[in-house]
Amino acid sequence: MANKIQKIIANFWFDGQAEEAANFYVSVFKDASIGRITRYVKEGQEIHGKPVGSVMTVEFQIEDQEFLALNGGPEFKFSEAISFIINCESQEEIDYYWDKLTEGGDEKAQICGWLKDKFGVSWQVTPIALNEMLMDSDTEKVERVMKSFMQMKKIDLTELQKVYES
Repeated sequence: MANKIQKIIANFWFDGQAEEAANFYVSVFKDASIGRITRYVKEGQEIHGKPVGSVMTVEFQIEDQEFLALNGGPEFKFSEAISFIINCESQEEIDYYWDKLTEGGDEKAQICGWLKDKFGVSWQVTPIALNEMLMDSDTEKVERVMKSFMQMKKIDLTELQKVYES
């Protein structure tokens, strides 16, 4: 029996960096791997304009989620309208992902746990505890956490816990 294909797969559109990006993401996440790679052929070259044999797509997996990186060309760019959330258990985990994904990224795009990596992809590096704090029935706690959180670039979980409990 063939492997079941994931019903919904995120597709990243790159301008020639699909393989580099897939390898980067696989190096950042511990449970990750590269899958199949397809290459452009002569057929359709008048439309795709890519060199024969160059990488067309790279399948990769992160934390049991399938992704596809496509070398589609310069027509489309990433925006913050779509981002990937990394739910973190600890400050060490936040620091790890933040440090890896901000390297070479857009510093101006760093706010409230959001960042843009060196490929222009947006990520949210978020502590799971923040969601719990923001769902608290005590609105004063929520207000304090929100005020602190909105001033941060990288999330400081210790600071959030301090203002939450004060």
